[in-house]
Amino acid sequence: MVNREVVGAHYGLRDWLAQRVTAVVMTVYTLLFLVALVSLPQLDYAHWKALFAMPVMRYATLLFMLSLLVHTWVGVRNIFMDYVKPIGLRLVLYAVVILALVSFGTWSVQILWSI
Repeated sequence: MVNREVVGAHYGLRDWLAQRVTAVVMTVYTLLFLVALVSLPQLDYAHWKALFAMPVMRYATLLFMLSLLVHTWVGVRNIFMDYVKPIGLRLVLYAVVILALVSFGTWSVQILWSI
């Protein structure tokens, strides 16, 4: 008889679903962004600014950035759980990644709403 040892925090299904949903959001945004980019008459500053001045584009980009941050967090956290065995080091790495992702998210919002 095999004794099955249950370890971890049972993130499996939630992580899998978060990775898939955020990947779909990022793929759809990328395709729509490429269509918008191709439809621009010129790739100059004025047209670029006009593209991101539209609220729809700002919110879509914000959704993309949030999806990217969640996707990154789930992936990096799973890598750390699998390959970084010392708990103290893992917690320090978690804190560093969380701080980086929060600062990147804040910076993205600041850039989007300064246009």
